[in-house]
Amino acid sequence: MIKWSRLVLFLVVVGLLGGLFTTTGQVASNITLGLDLKGGFEILYQVEPLNEGQKVDTTLLAATAQMVEKRVNIGGVTEPEVNVELPDRIRVRIASHDADQEKLRELIGKPAVLTFRDVEGKTLMTGSDLAPGGAAVGHDDLKRPLVTVKFKEAKLLEDVTRANLGKPMGIFLDDTMQTNPTIQSVISGGSAQITGDYTQESAQELADLLNSGAMPAKLIEKQVTSVGATLGAMSLEKTLYAGYIGGAFIFLFMLVVYRLPGLVANITLAAFIYLSLLFLDWMDATLTLPGIAGFILGIGMAVDANIITYERIQEEIRSGKTILSAFRAGERRSLVTILDAQVTAMIAAVVLYFFGTSSIQGFAIISMLTTIVSIFTNVFASRFLLGLLIRTNLFKKPSWFGVKESEIGEL
Repeated sequence: MIKWSRLVLFLVVVGLLGGLFTTTGQVASNITLGLDLKGGFEILYQVEPLNEGQKVDTTLLAATAQMVEKRVNIGGVTEPEVNVELPDRIRVRIASHDADQEKLRELIGKPAVLTFRDVEGKTLMTGSDLAPGGAAVGHDDLKRPLVTVKFKEAKLLEDVTRANLGKPMGIFLDDTMQTNPTIQSVISGGSAQITGDYTQESAQELADLLNSGAMPAKLIEKQVTSVGATLGAMSLEKTLYAGYIGGAFIFLFMLVVYRLPGLVANITLAAFIYLSLLFLDWMDATLTLPGIAGFILGIGMAVDANIITYERIQEEIRSGKTILSAFRAGERRSLVTILDAQVTAMIAAVVLYFFGTSSIQGFAIISMLTTIVSIFTNVFASRFLLGLLIRTNLFKKPSWFGVKESEIGEL
């Protein structure tokens, strides 16, 4: 007796999945591409202490990485990738071919130590005396841009200006003098001005730099790698082309060798690709070439999970069991093998993540994600869909499962 309700349920599930698959292109377009696919540059810094006795530990590295990210944002680049690499490295990735590399390198490398010095070079005040967010852009009487600074304690500025009344006081950023005004009167309001040959943009940049604070450590530039936009686009195009060709061969292979189960495998494989891309979008992950390699490995693991199950089902059919009995035995006896392979892949990915560098970590994250998704789609979902088709009683011939009648033995 044919059970049409099972067939209708199968078609409904496939129809819903098909509706989701139509949005795959939109989901994929939302994924952030790394610099090796989009173009940009990468800088590797070595972190060294500013003062004697200071140690480069995880706290200092984290603080320095946070400051580096602020500096990059000041340069007009959003969402930079700043990674700490133990024991003393920071890697900065800028996935934008429009970013001004020289400007960003200069911004990141600046210690940005603000000092107010007397005529003998003695430091009277420092940037740490500024109020939080105390630097801002202002204009003089001729509408020329300048930077205003407000101090935490107005009395400190008042005492300093009183003690140096009539004398010049140099305002330095690092070791470069920005201006050298003569103190004409005692400043009691807690605010001062830094004048110079500023444009609106450069004044805003200096104000942002002062507000972000001084770099807590010294950065030594060790390596700079640039990837042009054209090269990145070419890499992405060729990678996608290879993926389409490989995917087509996989889909065709599953249909030819496994017939009906192969059709189910192709449906769940499409679901695997869609869900993996969807999770990457939700995670706001950056996709790089190593990440794509991890994604392709995940597709292989997903296909392998189906192949193990279907080979076992074919063996059970060849032994003389009915289609339903072979399906039940095959899915039960193959489950342990599949889960063992998936757990092994997950352990390897976790080890790579904790002990690898940033690019290896990207590969590991994608591997972990695809392993979890493949267990859901190509282990449990594929068995559910194939079970629905088998229980319709429409597909009783062994040929539907890639088994010839001559290969079937007697029980």
